[in-house]
Amino acid sequence: MSSSPSPSPSAFHPRLTLQSLTRGEGLLGMRAHGLFGPRGALVTVAQIDWVYGDGAQRWSTPAPTGHAEDEAGYTPAHIVRDSQAEALALETIRDMGLLPLREDALQWRASNPLYDAGPLWTLVQEEFFGDFWADQAPRLQQMGWVLRLRPGFAHESVPVTAWRIIVSPDTGEVVSREVAAPLLPRAFSSEVFDGLDPTGRWLLSIGIDVDGQSMDVAPMVADLLRRDPRWADAQQVERMDPHAVISLRAPGGRRIDAMAGPLKAVVLALLDLLIDLKRQDGPLRLTPWDAHRLDSLHGALQALDGGQPWHMSGATGVLQLAQRLRAAGSVVPVAAPEGLGLRLRGYQLQGVAWMQYLREHGLAGILADDMGLGKTAQVLAHLLIEQQAARLDLPALVVVPTSLLFNWQQEAQRIAPALRVVVLHGDDRARHVATIAAGQADLVLTTYPLLWRDLDALLSLRFHLLVLDEAQTVKNAGARSAAAARRLHARHRLCMTGTPLENHLGELWSQFHFLMPGFLGDARSFARLWRKPIEQQGQTVRARLLAQRVRPFILRRRKEDVLQELPARIEIVERLQLQGRQRELYESVRVAADKQVRRALERRGLGSVQVSVMDALLKLRQVCCDPYLLKQGRMPQGLERAKIEWLRDTLPALVAEGRRILVFSQFTSMLRLIDSELQALQLPCLMLTGDTEPAARGAVIERFQAQQVPLMLVSLKVGGVGLNLTAADTVVLVDPWWNPAVEEQAIARAHRLGQTRQVFVYKLVIEGSIEERLLELQARKSALAEGMLGRDDTTTIKFGEEELQALLAPLGAGIAEKVLA
Repeated sequence: MSSSPSPSPSAFHPRLTLQSLTRGEGLLGMRAHGLFGPRGALVTVAQIDWVYGDGAQRWSTPAPTGHAEDEAGYTPAHIVRDSQAEALALETIRDMGLLPLREDALQWRASNPLYDAGPLWTLVQEEFFGDFWADQAPRLQQMGWVLRLRPGFAHESVPVTAWRIIVSPDTGEVVSREVAAPLLPRAFSSEVFDGLDPTGRWLLSIGIDVDGQSMDVAPMVADLLRRDPRWADAQQVERMDPHAVISLRAPGGRRIDAMAGPLKAVVLALLDLLIDLKRQDGPLRLTPWDAHRLDSLHGALQALDGGQPWHMSGATGVLQLAQRLRAAGSVVPVAAPEGLGLRLRGYQLQGVAWMQYLREHGLAGILADDMGLGKTAQVLAHLLIEQQAARLDLPALVVVPTSLLFNWQQEAQRIAPALRVVVLHGDDRARHVATIAAGQADLVLTTYPLLWRDLDALLSLRFHLLVLDEAQTVKNAGARSAAAARRLHARHRLCMTGTPLENHLGELWSQFHFLMPGFLGDARSFARLWRKPIEQQGQTVRARLLAQRVRPFILRRRKEDVLQELPARIEIVERLQLQGRQRELYESVRVAADKQVRRALERRGLGSVQVSVMDALLKLRQVCCDPYLLKQGRMPQGLERAKIEWLRDTLPALVAEGRRILVFSQFTSMLRLIDSELQALQLPCLMLTGDTEPAARGAVIERFQAQQVPLMLVSLKVGGVGLNLTAADTVVLVDPWWNPAVEEQAIARAHRLGQTRQVFVYKLVIEGSIEERLLELQARKSALAEGMLGRDDTTTIKFGEEELQALLAPLGAGIAEKVLA
């Protein structure tokens, strides 16, 4: 007697519905719980349904969240559910970051209007929905998901060519819109990825044959890394004898002796994946971005002799992709375009060729030349080539700091006069947007503050190229400007910055999150896999892996390498001593700050006292600069002022020698004090700070460049980036800061392309004080940046209690030790 066949599952269509809730729906906000922080009056939620059948025979049920109460429900007799497809769909949606909300998470003005909507899901942060819609929604649609948007969805950035409108039969209002045509994913990767999903995964197993049996070696190597810290140090790994025998622990307690050579190749290529191996066995997950390192590993294993027969399973697709990437070719030299208003140097032509290569292959990158090497000119030449090749059928959008808007406008007119430039600034921006939409612009300039304010208008436009100048401005990925930039529609993306890494590796992640989302993973996994091991634990193997991963997309040239004719700058550290009551004031402030910080450390620990620490350091720096910064107007007359006295003595002499001088400070109030002294000395000067109206900044710069005034006082925030002030041959840095990139930016205003005179740099430092210790921190910050962008295996930085105690040490502490050493 034969049994009747099991009925086939009904047609399965997972469905995602997105809705943005606001005060209009009665929402007050979302309370913090689990992984979710508090959220304000805009909360986007998702509903996930399993839909079976077609046409009139459709039946749906909410997707389970994992709670027992979600599993109950009625299934009609004619529906046969596909549990495997449901489980896969649920795994997919969780992998994309959607997590279920608690029922009481949303706070309402009155009753909850969604009480019968079923389980609600959301992303960990609201701003992630822009990228989710742009990057993940097209993937879901390709996998068979039905996509619906409720009215008012706040993060729609991918254009939808056709909708299916769903209307309420009772009221006639539009209830939702269902996507009825294929979504076009955001322009993201290269044509060599055609047919591949850059956010997809390959599964790779690394095997070793032992006594005729193939064993997965990945969990054994992961165990080795946990047991032996030498494998996290690149120098120690390099020094290991490739023929040395390393004992691996196989499951069940068995010991496997393996040659060090193949293990070195595996660890140096896959350390981050092996460390992140959660299970005792199972394949490693790879993305298309891993193609290069898998190709290198494959070649390294093949080149080894005398070791066990290693093999990789599942690597075929990755290796094929690597071959396609190699076949894409290298950077091809280009000629300068016709009509360019200057003669490009050799390295600048190479930069233009590199940008052309990125454009040809749909890649993105960071033009990270040193400040003063003409990044603006290279980008303008690149745009002119695009225009002459008829590819600039959409405008390019360049986002700049407000202080550089005038500079970009002037440079575009001088270097590429054939480009039609539209500046989005001032009160007439709506008219300019209409001009852009009408196709009457080749280059659009806007500023970071206006980017998010004009986002709705900019989202209605499409661009050929999107450029972030001084891209370190978006180092905080959660900031409004960074979130707005990621949502804009552009075929190609580029970052420009002389300091792609100022403080920590998270800034590099933020820029690549804009350029190539997914390239460095999400923020949390990047912090866990890269930032903490490199910055805090000093794992140089990971530092080298990360450097190898990002360097193909970074073009970085140093001034000393490409501008041999640029006169060398002379740096003079003027170590000044505090005297009399200024010295007493410093010590009293230091003692009070030390007590305040120590009490906070005892109560809450280092991680929770950042405000107290920064306040204490600020007061000490202010006393070093000038006592009047601490208590303006209340200081006794005749108080010693070490830096003001140096400036009072030195600046008149420098002006008499014919010097043109830039005086930088991070404190605008310090510049005002200096201005008062210069007026008393009858020395004319200009001032450029955040208080200078943007419209007036161009005139101030022109006056200085025309040598009408010998002195200009500049705040680092406004004048520290992008400006061309080559009329100056002397730079005075009144106060040091722990970030060396800030000082480099200031010095580069004068020591840059076009400078024909030797530049003198004076750094005013109070001897034995917090300022002298800041110089030591600068050296460590430079090491982190150089290790990632310029060389491997450098000392990493760590700012902990020991460093804090050094900063708060008494005046002169440590000097005796240095002398004795």
